[in-house]
Amino acid sequence: MFARRVAVVGTGYVGLTTGACLASLGHRVVCADLDALKVARLKAGQVDILEPGLNELVVEGQAAGRLEFVVGARNAVADAEVVFLCLPTPMGAGGAADLSAVESVAEEIREVLPYGCVVVCKSTVPVGTSERVKALLQREDVAAVSNPEFLREGTAVRDFLHPDRIVVGSDSPQAAERVAALFAKLGAPTVLMDAASSEMVKYAANCFLAMKLSYVNAVAELCELLGADVTSVCEGMGYDKRIGQSFLKPGPGWGGSCLPKDTHALVQIAESVGVDFTLIKSTIEANVRQQQRIVGKVRDAVGGELAGVRVGVLGLAFKAGTNDLRDSPALAVAEQLVLEGADLSAYDPEVTGPLAGMLVVDDPYQAVKGAEAVVVLTDWPVFRTLDWVRIADLTDGHAIIDSRNHLDEDALVRAGLVHSGVGRAPLARPQFS
Repeated sequence: MFARRVAVVGTGYVGLTTGACLASLGHRVVCADLDALKVARLKAGQVDILEPGLNELVVEGQAAGRLEFVVGARNAVADAEVVFLCLPTPMGAGGAADLSAVESVAEEIREVLPYGCVVVCKSTVPVGTSERVKALLQREDVAAVSNPEFLREGTAVRDFLHPDRIVVGSDSPQAAERVAALFAKLGAPTVLMDAASSEMVKYAANCFLAMKLSYVNAVAELCELLGADVTSVCEGMGYDKRIGQSFLKPGPGWGGSCLPKDTHALVQIAESVGVDFTLIKSTIEANVRQQQRIVGKVRDAVGGELAGVRVGVLGLAFKAGTNDLRDSPALAVAEQLVLEGADLSAYDPEVTGPLAGMLVVDDPYQAVKGAEAVVVLTDWPVFRTLDWVRIADLTDGHAIIDSRNHLDEDALVRAGLVHSGVGRAPLARPQFS
């Protein structure tokens, strides 16, 4: 594999992981960000993102002389052969992706790009963005390529270095092959296609996953009403190779930095060409309903009225293994509890306050003290090992709403607590060895 000179613009989850991992593969990488303080911290080997293995790669890359950080995109691309745009594309007006950051950087760097380099959009962007970037660059010698990322927060480094596939799209086959060659050392299946198809892959994949999660949450509701156990149902489904085990776990809804904005964006993309994508609309509606169902479980547990009721909250991040609160379903549930008048005290191992409307504490036992109900919203492993007998003594009520079926139900029952999960009817269930 030939080592290449690579620039990465943006040092968020995607950009920093991309830069550090490409450096670990032997490429010489310059990462750029507008935030001078952030750049200074990265130069000092300080990574603020909670991502296993990432800090080590940043330190190792700089020590090896293959990774550096600069302020400003223009300072990163001067001698680059490949430039990755890893910029935020948040939900804009009406749910469409906001491409202002991508467009701004494309205009900023066009005059300083080396002759014949390739500009790669790694951000999740609507179909046609590569063509738009190409037009903004105003450089016939510079090719635009789409290379969507499939990184999960909490396992981003592992996902990058052990990918299921590499997707590269461009209307220039030569440019696509140049980008694909950067990842050759990974030995992953590589799929080359046109730019529009590559851009569509990311939306199609993420929206399918969101749909799968909304589906299993709907199945969980049916299980509660019909006396079935969703855990057993999902196990029975998951062995079917056509379905698979992943994303078959009910919870308080899906969230994070990708699925909410990508589902809304795909609806907007579809509407722009006259397609009413009712399946994705229903997926979004089902997700909101699931969050409301969890709020309803807490409300029912305290007698039907939340105003003035103290509720302990365990977990605020959108998933365990990250400190990301962006579109967190846990936070959405907590905020709805606050809107209904509940007095919230919350704990998350990686989230500190303040947060509007609730007290965020640094100890789980403090969070549940005096609570009439406790709701578990993020499946941090530490929650399974809490002293539930102590919690039973600290709380004023006995209800534990386990929105992710994460806890040991028997341990809670032995402590004198009442466990309420998702997709499990309040009936005695036979135990099979």
